[in-house]
Amino acid sequence: MALLKNFLFFLFYTLCVIKMQGQDTGRSILDINDNWSFVKSPKGTLKVKGGWETVAIPHSFNRSDMHEGEGFYEGVGLYKKTIKAPLNWKSKRVFIRFSGVGHVTDIYVNDVHVGQHKGSFSAFVFDISPFLKFGEANTLMVKADNTAREDVIPVNHNLFGIYGGIYRPVKLIITKKLNITTTDYASAGVYIKQKNVSKLKADLQVETKLENTFRNKQNVTLKTTVYNAHKEVVTQDLKQILVYPQGRQSFHQNLTIKNPHLWQGILDPYLYKVKVTVLNNKEEVLDEIIQKIGFRTIEIIAGKGLFLNGKKYPMYGVNRHQDLFKQGNALTKEQENRDIKLIKEVGATTVRLAHYQQSEHFYSKCDSIGFLVWAEIPFVNKTRKKEYDNAKMQITELVKQNFNHSSIYTWGTHNEVWAKTTSDYAPVLIRDLIDIAKTLDPDRYTVGVSGKPDIEDPVNLNTDIHGNNRYFGWYQGKSAADLESWLANLKLNYPDLKVILSEYGAGSNIYQQTDILPKKIDPKGQFFPESYANRLHETQWGIIKNDNYLIGSYVWNMFDFGLPLWSRGGITKRNHKGLVTFDRKTKKDVFYWYKANWNPEPMIYISDRRLVNRTKPETDIHVYSNQEHIELYVNGKKVTTEQQGKTSVHYIFSKVQLEKGKNRIVAKVKNNNQVLKDEVLWNLKNK
Repeated sequence: MALLKNFLFFLFYTLCVIKMQGQDTGRSILDINDNWSFVKSPKGTLKVKGGWETVAIPHSFNRSDMHEGEGFYEGVGLYKKTIKAPLNWKSKRVFIRFSGVGHVTDIYVNDVHVGQHKGSFSAFVFDISPFLKFGEANTLMVKADNTAREDVIPVNHNLFGIYGGIYRPVKLIITKKLNITTTDYASAGVYIKQKNVSKLKADLQVETKLENTFRNKQNVTLKTTVYNAHKEVVTQDLKQILVYPQGRQSFHQNLTIKNPHLWQGILDPYLYKVKVTVLNNKEEVLDEIIQKIGFRTIEIIAGKGLFLNGKKYPMYGVNRHQDLFKQGNALTKEQENRDIKLIKEVGATTVRLAHYQQSEHFYSKCDSIGFLVWAEIPFVNKTRKKEYDNAKMQITELVKQNFNHSSIYTWGTHNEVWAKTTSDYAPVLIRDLIDIAKTLDPDRYTVGVSGKPDIEDPVNLNTDIHGNNRYFGWYQGKSAADLESWLANLKLNYPDLKVILSEYGAGSNIYQQTDILPKKIDPKGQFFPESYANRLHETQWGIIKNDNYLIGSYVWNMFDFGLPLWSRGGITKRNHKGLVTFDRKTKKDVFYWYKANWNPEPMIYISDRRLVNRTKPETDIHVYSNQEHIELYVNGKKVTTEQQGKTSVHYIFSKVQLEKGKNRIVAKVKNNNQVLKDEVLWNLKNK
């Protein structure tokens, strides 16, 4: 029975390798996401006898306790799996690639420590060839520890939780002895720079990093081919090279594409395919990598905006945290696709992926959908003066792993870190992070974010772009309208700065409704009525839309997200500032506010709809529609007190009289040959 089991296991692996390999590309990629054994190890020991359960990757051991209940688990989780290493792997190289593990990870093969990685959000790769027993079963052990540490960013759970676990896919990569590197900070090993891009031509500079573990130097051909979206070859370069058996070596090729189809963001996210192939003297494939690329230029001009291929680009921005209610960070591709779909539906054109590196799948989807992306590392909130090396490693990983994503326009170095002078720890580290990003990628912008209004704060004015988080009407100021005077001051005193409003918004609990709004909400309190956030966003987008100073703005946040140290707004462990609820099931009123302003698809929506039980007989009714000449009916009677609100899509019907008991509210508008209609039922309580 044991022999049969081993045979079937070996057969399964062989078939998987054949399936994944298909046409010979020199390397095999084997997903190993199923049938892991998992157990918590509060004492951190690797020897835990009982309590193991079978799990699939992606998996987080904080998928519930960081969202509900008292406290949460902070410590070690163990993952164990048996892998069969066929005998023919002995003549190859075997790597294991983790796309994301929280927070500090130790890898063991056959009880031997392979290595450690520090950081939850970036991929990492280890060469496990020396540790495998070929022709036998091998034990893989992963020790994941989500304990906040002073030497690993983020250094605490204050702004968002550090979820533990193997929460992104795991792969084995099997290559020949000469291969495109997998261990250059887990990058693709191929870096594509685009130069002189216009409608007439685009120049490509392709750098490929190779490793040769044969005993002798190898004569090989490096072939780089560019295909258009119709799978037609548009250009190709072949280069004879000599690869020595010492160290990682870089090789460069220059190619030109005539009359390129440009990547024009959400309007036309056209992508080419770049295939880099290494061939031996028999023209056999030794290794191959495929990357997608969109040809574009991006220029930011202070006080004017961002220009994509010379055209001003609308910067309708949202921030995105990646976690999901009762999933933690362990999202499937389908769940990430749902997030992408919602972001597209609201009409966003740009996404700030805050405050950390997000999944390769998400960046790739942004390339193909056409979102401009702000990518950043989790150097946030607090400094401990021990995280210097780790922050530098994480910016290196971010840039190298995502270098070829055309959607990314800027690298973020920090968010709301503090200092008293420009010589303090944080500003010095920030300048080093900028230097790394610019050395690796001189063609993209850098951005840093301040939580203070003072532009000349010591941490500011180091990056190319200055981001400012301003929560007027929530954390700061007397009202939401204070945003306008703040912007006017910036425009007057700092006309030559590139400034982005990187965060703004307010808490919004859909289960808390009132028709008697307070002038100000306690942001640390327990009452976050949805209608307060509606009025705040109406006011602030009205100001932003009419502003000609900001490069762009980003709503905080696209989705509610987990915050395990908070107890605010009537729901613990939650930041309520999303346009969509944490479980992605409910689009709040403010979602439709931005959809009406950003998305040209015809729509009509009655706001404050969840305020069903009313106490005031006289009320203003807010309707969002990107169509003209809308009509409102209350209990069958047409309302004529229409006035324009904060933008052209904002219709306010003032001093509408409700009847005691049930009230039927209908808003409608003609669109070509159809009628768009929205309807709600409200109840006016008897006193």
